[in-house]
Amino acid sequence: MGFIRNFLLPKEVDFDAAMLEQAREARKVVELLYRLCMEGEEQTLDAIVEGAQRARKLKDRNMKELLDVFITPYDKESIYRMITQLDWIALSVKHFQIEVRVYRAPALMGHEPIVSLLREMARTLEDGLAQLGKTPLAHMGEEIDRIRDLYDEVVAQCARAAAALDPKLECKQLLHQRDMLMQLKEIARRIHVAANTLEDMAIKVV
Repeated sequence: MGFIRNFLLPKEVDFDAAMLEQAREARKVVELLYRLCMEGEEQTLDAIVEGAQRARKLKDRNMKELLDVFITPYDKESIYRMITQLDWIALSVKHFQIEVRVYRAPALMGHEPIVSLLREMARTLEDGLAQLGKTPLAHMGEEIDRIRDLYDEVVAQCARAAAALDPKLECKQLLHQRDMLMQLKEIARRIHVAANTLEDMAIKVV
């Protein structure tokens, strides 16, 4: 039977577990962003880079598995989109830490509420992936709608924060602060797009 399973039957991969592992790593990178906001420690920037590297390794592994199998629990396009979007979440946080380093700016001056929303979005996305295929679509829809609502709030808070920037700052500093706000909004957008893909996958298993 082992010979038949290994050499004759189509290869099977637990993509639910694989995507959940990726979502967990992405959430951890967002948690590091929250820690950076609360503590402002330099070593947290290095930890974000390391977390993004781990996320990329998981993405590469999952993509290789996707290319090697014939049978998947969902269509390959949906799995591909989820794999890439989960990687983009971690990568977007990494891009934020690049701006912090290059601009030599205080990481998240007064933006704690925005980063708290990002953390909640990442946690909700991980919870949603953990429920994929196990929970009724109606409940999954509530989780996904929550991510959309949180995304709306991030966009609103980023706009308010941009409007509240001190006009006495030099033009260069204002541009740096706006860039960082835009990058926070980009992190939220990537989580939102991943949530849309999660909804697509949940619908297809009904």
